[in-house]
Amino acid sequence: MVRNVAELLPELEAEDFYLLSGVEQGMRFSEWVQREKLPKFADLTEEEVDYRLERCLKRGLIEKKTIQYEGYTLQFEGYDALALRALVERETIGEFGAPLGVGKESDVYEVRSYKPLALKYHREGYTNFREVHKERDYASDKEHVSWMYTARKAAEREYDILESLYPDVSVPRPIDHNRHAIVMEKMDGVELSRTKLEDHQVLDVLDLLLAEIERAYEAGYVHADMSEYNVFVDESGVTIFDWPQAVPTDHENADEFLERDVGNALGYFRRKYPQQVPDDISSDEMAAAIQDESIGSVTDFA
Repeated sequence: MVRNVAELLPELEAEDFYLLSGVEQGMRFSEWVQREKLPKFADLTEEEVDYRLERCLKRGLIEKKTIQYEGYTLQFEGYDALALRALVERETIGEFGAPLGVGKESDVYEVRSYKPLALKYHREGYTNFREVHKERDYASDKEHVSWMYTARKAAEREYDILESLYPDVSVPRPIDHNRHAIVMEKMDGVELSRTKLEDHQVLDVLDLLLAEIERAYEAGYVHADMSEYNVFVDESGVTIFDWPQAVPTDHENADEFLERDVGNALGYFRRKYPQQVPDDISSDEMAAAIQDESIGSVTDFA
């Protein structure tokens, strides 16, 4: 788990952020930024660079490595600090709270402004950069692409998709974003994987989920990673989250992804509630109905 940097913000000075921004700028060209280039990138004197490097190294915001030269790179904590400071300065965030969820590709924290919100840091590529770079559309074909670029592009992509879908589709309302961080409304309810539905609720909730998949399709997107871990359930219905890997409906593999999403949703309900979800319900037919905007009820496919 990446450390929460909110507690560090009060002790960091403007020049510390100049240094972090300078390293960030240099990482556009190389994973490790040469020490000699930092005064120009950070707009600081040689002496000031040395002092700020020591402060940022001590706080774990950057890392030093001597290869053919003395080089520096941002740690995710340093990138978090840059994004968080920007969001605080824009008054998007007023208070920082507890973790809401920690995953392989993102960390989510509760934050507050005029109401409870959620701050999501994208982590794509930090530990499995080669794999993510190969599989995700937003991984550029640039000669040098860093984990920082990959995470930022994932956040930008997800924010744009949420803006396209909200409010017609039940997704978290996007509020703001900076670098690899997104601020959105905090979701109510419980993750579907941790929800125990009554027998009479099972097909109703499955119908609600399929209806949201259909609305997203009508709005031009297929989620492409549907599972019980990215759906929240509450009294008002279901909310689908985690959209960075979504594809437009004109994507060459959109039909395949849609069928897989529907199959994943149906498969989960069938495994957990076998008495309520018959084996003869076809995910292929359901996906076709979504494409025809005629999904109706699950019972129509039994």
